[in-house]
Amino acid sequence: MPHGGKPLDESFPLRSLSNGFMSSNPYLISFPGPGVQTASPQVTEAEAMDAYSRVVTTVAESVSPAVVRIQVENKQGRGGSGSGFIFTPDGFILTNSHVVHGGEKITVWTPDSGDFKAQLVGEDPDTDLALLRIDAPALHSVKLGDSRRIRVGQLVVAIGNPYGFQYTVTAGVVSALGRSLRSQSGRLIEDVIQTDAALNPGNSGGPLVNALGEVVGVNTATILPAQGLCFAISINTAQFIASRLIRYGLVRRSYIGVQAQTATLNRTIARHYDLKTSTGALILAAEPGSPAQRAGLQEGDVIAQLDGEVVEGVDVLHRLLGEDRIGVSTHLTVLRGSRKLEFTVVPEMRPG
Repeated sequence: MPHGGKPLDESFPLRSLSNGFMSSNPYLISFPGPGVQTASPQVTEAEAMDAYSRVVTTVAESVSPAVVRIQVENKQGRGGSGSGFIFTPDGFILTNSHVVHGGEKITVWTPDSGDFKAQLVGEDPDTDLALLRIDAPALHSVKLGDSRRIRVGQLVVAIGNPYGFQYTVTAGVVSALGRSLRSQSGRLIEDVIQTDAALNPGNSGGPLVNALGEVVGVNTATILPAQGLCFAISINTAQFIASRLIRYGLVRRSYIGVQAQTATLNRTIARHYDLKTSTGALILAAEPGSPAQRAGLQEGDVIAQLDGEVVEGVDVLHRLLGEDRIGVSTHLTVLRGSRKLEFTVVPEMRPG
């Protein structure tokens, strides 16, 4: 049973990370005047630290009432724990899929009202997100921000329940944007936020918050042996996934029924057919009765294009097979040995 801090990639075990804050040295600013220079008061290190502390404490106090601890038990009575946050007044909670996956009994602890039995509305292992709901009165909820507006270097605060310690706050900065992580389903999670705000087992599913108290990410993973490499799924991705889970109970994606991996194309053949890529999606197997098999695709074929878009590998193929292609005739350009072949396949909705 996965616990709340399990990393997305099994090859990277979790590690506790720490983060510190370094203020600037005292400085002097001069403003031009009519023939004179007027010096501003010096900002001391203590004053800078106080300003930093006020931001962190204000954010923590405003957001923490909506941060919950999630306890999960499976059929064998074993379980794990993680974090989550209430984002609607009627009790919808965002967390990680790996926190709740396989759970038979899910209990949510709220800071104000104690324990509640939670309903799993749905989960999406491809983005490592899950949606719960509890029925409780007078719930606090967070304000969601816009992850497109965050910038590298800005202050962020992580709140969660690492190792079962309730209401733990860490702070750091946004280290990088636009990262990709591989989920437990094998697909890439795009638009991931990298931060050095410390995350530990049990932080998974908790909020990453900006200085305005807005949630900009869902904390999900940290990597060993690196220092300060922690990751959060962007809140814009989480909002999209949550809307689909509320509507359907799952995220609808299309599939053609192939097992594939990224492979290098023969350069001579690629140039001969004027293909704008040096790699493609090599088919390892086509599932019996799948859209791919019915269309005539075989083991060893390399998908190079889908409806005119270059397929550089299996991750691109997955990304192109979205909800909008379910039931829609799709054109594939395929290399089979030295031949270029064209196929028409009708993707189906991927089984749950």
